[in-house]
Amino acid sequence: MKKLIIAAALGAAAFAVQAKDIVETAVAAGNFKTLAVALQAAGLVDTLKGKGPFTVFAPTDAAFAKIPKADLDALLKDKAKLTAVLTYHVVPGAVMAKDVKAGKVKTVQGSELTIGTMGGVTVDAAKVTATDIVASNGVIHVIDSVVLPK
Repeated sequence: MKKLIIAAALGAAAFAVQAKDIVETAVAAGNFKTLAVALQAAGLVDTLKGKGPFTVFAPTDAAFAKIPKADLDALLKDKAKLTAVLTYHVVPGAVMAKDVKAGKVKTVQGSELTIGTMGGVTVDAAKVTATDIVASNGVIHVIDSVVLPK
């Protein structure tokens, strides 16, 4: 009986670890602090904590650091523009790395991202540096630059 209780507790703990949504998963990773601040400023936290599924091409803090500070500060204060930029990084559905194909893909923002697969995967001009970070409501692929809608 004691072994069964321990096994059940371990199983529940493993499930709890895997049950994080996209926002919680990104925050726990530790290298998406700027993205988390931007999601909060745009009012998109609840959306990305929602049912989904979503595929998020998530720029790291280093990717956001490539944007001049004055430009980033201005973007964080312009909710409409910030929302457009952030939703341009999100695609409906959960697309795993093995299912990625070169071409155009429509974003939640409404514009299309260009996916490239020659010499590694790219999203517009950004390189995908890590893939298939699974969350309870989708998947995160890490990119090295912030991409902007046309």
